[in-house]
Amino acid sequence: MTHEERRMIQDLARFRYGLRRFLRFSEKAARSCGVTPQQHQLLLGIAGFAEDGAATISELAEFLQERNNSVVGLVERAVDSGLVKRRANKKDRRQVVVTLTVRGEEILWTLTSL
Repeated sequence: MTHEERRMIQDLARFRYGLRRFLRFSEKAARSCGVTPQQHQLLLGIAGFAEDGAATISELAEFLQERNNSVVGLVERAVDSGLVKRRANKKDRRQVVVTLTVRGEEILWTLTSL
């Protein structure tokens, strides 16, 4: 292995280490606010990925890099926890639109402020 190749691998290892440390911090912070790391990511996707603070299941699946049916389950659990609301899209009733509740906004803001 050349010096340049070794350097690239070291840079990648350091980057992935830093990323993993950040993810671990984020997971612990979510749990300390009473939500799962997946719920935190869901809240972030609703508030930040879509331009209007509302997201469809398909948009959330893209943001979370998950299958639609997995996101539907996550959204159902978040509705049960009072974090999000869902409704049918007024233009296309086959689509579900998800928005944050006041509680979801408060938790997301707390996590964002850490």
